[in-house]
Amino acid sequence: MRKGFTRRPKAEEPAANHGTNYITPGGLERLKDERHFLLTKDRPAVVEVVAWAAGNGDRSENADYQYGKRRLRQIDGRIRFLTKRIEAAELVDPEAPRTGQRAVRAFFGATVRYANAAGQERTASIVGTDEVDLDRNQISWASPLGRALMKSAEGDDVVLHAPGGTETLTVLEVRYGRIPVEPFREPAGPEAATP
Repeated sequence: MRKGFTRRPKAEEPAANHGTNYITPGGLERLKDERHFLLTKDRPAVVEVVAWAAGNGDRSENADYQYGKRRLRQIDGRIRFLTKRIEAAELVDPEAPRTGQRAVRAFFGATVRYANAAGQERTASIVGTDEVDLDRNQISWASPLGRALMKSAEGDDVVLHAPGGTETLTVLEVRYGRIPVEPFREPAGPEAATP
């Protein structure tokens, strides 16, 4: 790389915060549980199948071996991804006591009840990108709705810029409390080693 394309940050510039992974305690536990499952159960089972298939002779036409190696690469990639997300995790507990503006405004971990222009009420909990569960009304802080609701308080009107258009929402309530996260569940039976 030529010198013209490199730049050293000035001392007063804040460090980039792109790698931070805001997450609730339940979300972090789910990531750790999945990684533990992959490392202790899924990966060893696939390694055993690959070793058995390798002992059967010609590997170029051995479907068990080829599939096993591909599955092993997928598992290793997922383990690397989970490890990076866990290492970058910045734990934010929605149940932690809050004072001042942090208690009445919507930040990460808030559950917000809001209404659209037609008066339809909805509730959304603002969680990390690894915890999104639309069936449980858990949205990412980085989503259009999450960004629109951030820093809002009861009675505020916020503008949602979504792919389907712009909409004004009225914040009816901001509260903090436990946000239930669906725990990681191990696949049952022989399906555990299949994609």
